[in-house]
Amino acid sequence: MIQQLFEISLVAATLATGLVAGVFLSFSDFVMRALGRAEPAAGIEAMQMINREVYRSLFATLLLGLAFVSILLAVVGIYLAGPDVALWLAAAAGFYILGVVAVTARKNVPMNQRLDRMEHQSPDAYAYWASYTRDWTRRNHLRWVAALAASIGYLGATVTVAGQV
Repeated sequence: MIQQLFEISLVAATLATGLVAGVFLSFSDFVMRALGRAEPAAGIEAMQMINREVYRSLFATLLLGLAFVSILLAVVGIYLAGPDVALWLAAAAGFYILGVVAVTARKNVPMNQRLDRMEHQSPDAYAYWASYTRDWTRRNHLRWVAALAASIGYLGATVTVAGQV
């Protein structure tokens, strides 16, 4: 029973981190580019609205919930699945915690909060917008690559566990 729950959790973590990577990739690939090409006031206002809505979204639940799940799976993997699986899980947790959660908390969120405090049609917002779109997107590239790496780590753990059966 516990082994089956562990295996289901690995598949779920693979899919969930893949979804997080997909959202980040969407922003890196076309959302931020489109917002940057819009009139500054429109792009700024749209990003402010996105940033306000994200806190009440399923995405936020996945983003934060996976931090806890990553640590839990890494610890459980050591005791339940052996060193090969534990290595995959430690790598996945490391990519997720450092590349997704830490970058989000220390870089993207503070930039979002600064933008949110600005009047979207103000000269200060216009001046900040060019560096915001460039720097926020660069950091977001790191987040999508890290989330994808975490997903690959969970997939590796899943395949390794399946090979042990």
